[in-house]
Amino acid sequence: MCGIVGYVGPGSSLEVLLGGLKRLEYRGYDSAGVAVLSPEGAIGSRKRAGKLGVLVDDLSASPIADGGTGIGHTRWATHGGPTDGNAHPHFGDDGRLALIHNGIIENFAELKAELLEAGEQFESETDTEVAALLVGRAFRETGDLTEAMRRTVERLDGAFTLLALHQDAPGVVVGARRSSPLVIGLGEGENFLGSDVAAFVEHTRRAMEIGQDQIVTIRPDSVEVIDFAGNPAEASEFEVAWDASAAEKGGWPSFMKKEIDEEPDAVANTLLGRVHDGATALTELDAVADILTDIDRVLVLGCGTAAYAGLVGKYAIEAWARIPVDVELSHEFRYRDPVLNERTLVVSVSQSGETMDTLMAVRYAREQGARTLSICNTQGATIPRESDAVLYTHAGPEVAVASTKAFVAQVTALYLLGLHLASLRGTLDAEGVAAQLAELEAVPGKIRTVVDSASARIAELAHWMSDTQSVLFLGRHVGYPVALEGALKLKELAYIHAEGFAAGELKHGPIALIEPGQIVFVVVPSPRDPSSLHKKVVSNIQEIRARGARVIAIAELGDVAVVPYADEVIRIPLAAPLFEPLLAVVPLHVFGMELATAKGLDVDQPRNLAKSVTVE
Repeated sequence: MCGIVGYVGPGSSLEVLLGGLKRLEYRGYDSAGVAVLSPEGAIGSRKRAGKLGVLVDDLSASPIADGGTGIGHTRWATHGGPTDGNAHPHFGDDGRLALIHNGIIENFAELKAELLEAGEQFESETDTEVAALLVGRAFRETGDLTEAMRRTVERLDGAFTLLALHQDAPGVVVGARRSSPLVIGLGEGENFLGSDVAAFVEHTRRAMEIGQDQIVTIRPDSVEVIDFAGNPAEASEFEVAWDASAAEKGGWPSFMKKEIDEEPDAVANTLLGRVHDGATALTELDAVADILTDIDRVLVLGCGTAAYAGLVGKYAIEAWARIPVDVELSHEFRYRDPVLNERTLVVSVSQSGETMDTLMAVRYAREQGARTLSICNTQGATIPRESDAVLYTHAGPEVAVASTKAFVAQVTALYLLGLHLASLRGTLDAEGVAAQLAELEAVPGKIRTVVDSASARIAELAHWMSDTQSVLFLGRHVGYPVALEGALKLKELAYIHAEGFAAGELKHGPIALIEPGQIVFVVVPSPRDPSSLHKKVVSNIQEIRARGARVIAIAELGDVAVVPYADEVIRIPLAAPLFEPLLAVVPLHVFGMELATAKGLDVDQPRNLAKSVTVE
């Protein structure tokens, strides 16, 4: 959620902070602020509710002194509304300390009561101000910002990332993290902190991971990491796999349009180097090969789009590896006392690798003895580091809040996992695996065909439907999670009622929703599938058309049986049934974007949403 940037060095803090916050806008926020230590040793700060541009305009109209030490923040409101007063930074030690915070301090009420009794004054409704006052009091006692942070975090319950600077400690920024993202950027004579690497990738691609319950102190020429007990800790370095240009629009009208256009690349890059001579080459999983041959069940965890990707993966893994797969919403998983053991493989799916619901579910699974594997797009993220193994999707930065290319990359990674398990378990012979991989390697080109051929017509349909208040989505087999994903995109982007149904469920109740003019998207299975699902879905279309629905079918090239019963047919290239979701979902992503655009809405930053949900 919140975006965090810290900087120490010879450059302009304001330039680094505002540039980093701009690249972190995708995380979702409702206020922004900065604090900079001037060369004269005074803290200059400005914070404003609203978009980052409001803060930038305010700083232009009334500048603050710049310097080489600074922290910046974009806030997604939790405790207290999105106001100037509740925006970060918050202050301690009579305004000599500035602090920013991501997460929730669960015992803030108890600590606030204690501070009020001690005579401290509060100027906001936030839990963050408690931490600022505590660090300020500890600094007065110790004169050391790192020790002051350490003493404070020992008293905090919850999930948090904290960054602080003090005017008596020039050239120093201290950060701490518990169950909330923070990474280090390593420069030449300068160093950075950020809630993810986008905060500093314009300046350096060298980064370091910070572990759970650790504190980092950055100076222009040094980085020191300790744990919450004060013991030295190791932080591993990694190279960011993309540069700042990958997180820019580059001529596209929106990040979402850019990322839909990048869906073929997201699949291709996830496959890159992982297929060799018709076999899977997942070297990342070599260390857990013994685990993968000993499991008797797979459980996939995710939220929203990631959960729908998991549902697609379930069909493929069960078909190829012949192992039972369950898919669960992360936020429900650990509250129902699930049955797990050492032969359960828990696969977490998270674009950011910081989704708090999924992180806590993974920790619970590990406590129960299950083995864990993560599918993630973000290097240095918490979930991969706390899992036994990770498959990175290599989709590149996804800036738009509503996921598009992340979905197809996650499905691709799950397909690779399914074929890898099939090879290890002997449920598919080498020829069978090679045939499936050949189909998968052909998918990027087919997605490109869909993007290039269908986008213009979908845009026309979306503009025609700009006043639509409800859209339904139907699918069967692997088309069902595609229907769920299509409905989610409309909820996120166009703010209208949208629901996805298993088409066979229609006659068990949902058909009551059909009335004249109701828009229904139908993901039609291939008529080449040996099952009878195609005929059944065409029958569903006839049922809803008879009741006045307007049907838009997503169907493969050459499917003539659907034509008499659909008002519109969006064509996708031929593909084996299990690979059709990677093609059928693309028109639905385009439709969600175009309908929102037709309604004049912000497709990159929908209301009330954050890209990475780092609180439970």
